[in-house]
This record gives sequence, C-alpha cells and structure tokens, in this order.
Amino acid sequence: MKHDELKSVLESDGEERYDYFLSQVLEEREIWILVNAENRFLKIVSEDGDVEHLPVWPSEAFAAEYCKDSGDLTPKSISLPDFFRKWVPGLTKDGLDIGVFPGLDDTLWITEPEELKRDLQDEMSSF
Repeated sequence: MKHDELKSVLESDGEERYDYFLSQVLEEREIWILVNAENRFLKIVSEDGDVEHLPVWPSEAFAAEYCKDSGDLTPKSISLPDFFRKWVPGLTKDGLDIGVFPGLDDTLWITEPEELKRDLQDEMSSF
C-alpha cells in the first residue's frame, strides 16, 4: 500500500474508517492487532479508566503504521473464524470493547465484540 493511500484512509473520519475496516476484513478474512515481545496484545485504557479496548486494524500496514515509534509492538493477524470463535467470547467475558481502526487524530470507533461480529456477519451476507 502506498504511503499516500495509507495517509488518506487514516485521515478519514471514524465512521468512514469503520466502513473501510469492514470491507477490508471481509476481503482479507483477517483482523490485525498489536502484540509485545511476550505475545501479549495491546490493550488501551481511557484516562479515567472507564473504557478498556483492544485496538484492531484491517491490515498489517495500518497496524505497523500505528506502532512504528513504539519499539516493542508488532502486528499480528487473527483469522476471522478465530476472531469469531475465540476472541469475541473472550473479550466479552473480560469486559473489553474493541477500538476499530484508530486514525491519525486518535479517534476510533468503540464497539462491543458481539456488535462488531454482527456487523461483519451482516456485511458477509450481502457480499
């Protein structure tokens, strides 16, 4: 992916990025997260501690762009079937939301795991 295309998508608003995320994930059949050297996934907690979420991206390029200055984070893919079967129930049990595709301005679409699963399944049925 060219840098201009990457930047253009990252500069779009949260709803546009969410739609882009859905279409890309359905095309590639995987979701990208960030993990550290111990293979622990990145979890972000809001300043007031009210919201905890797992940030996700539609491709390795976007995840890599997000963590390029972190040093110890690397992108890791999760297949869509694994995400539905393992991650959605686990995140729901742990009370973690999903932060879909953070942009350059750090805005993102926060959703519950089951809601993201439903949106992806709805998109799949109309694909």
